[in-house]
Amino acid sequence: MININDKNYELIKNEKDAWNKEEFENLFTDYFYEFDYIVGDIAYSKLRLKGFYDSKNPKVKDINNIDNLEQYLRDYCAVGCKYFVIKRVK
Repeated sequence: MININDKNYELIKNEKDAWNKEEFENLFTDYFYEFDYIVGDIAYSKLRLKGFYDSKNPKVKDINNIDNLEQYLRDYCAVGCKYFVIKRVK
């Protein structure tokens, strides 16, 4: 269990050991509170964060549907990049 600003998350994917709590906390803002998932990818030694929704969430759109994660990684991330996925625990 990961606790960030009194919100609980579970690390569900840690591709190539990408997870670094300190780096994540430096970029995390309250903007991400509403998302069901947060994906972090690393390219050129820089961490980027993107929020995703569960496919059943009424706010979901194709671009932020966690079911489309593989497409996002293919289209918007460096080939073979390190990445992680955390899921908000309610």
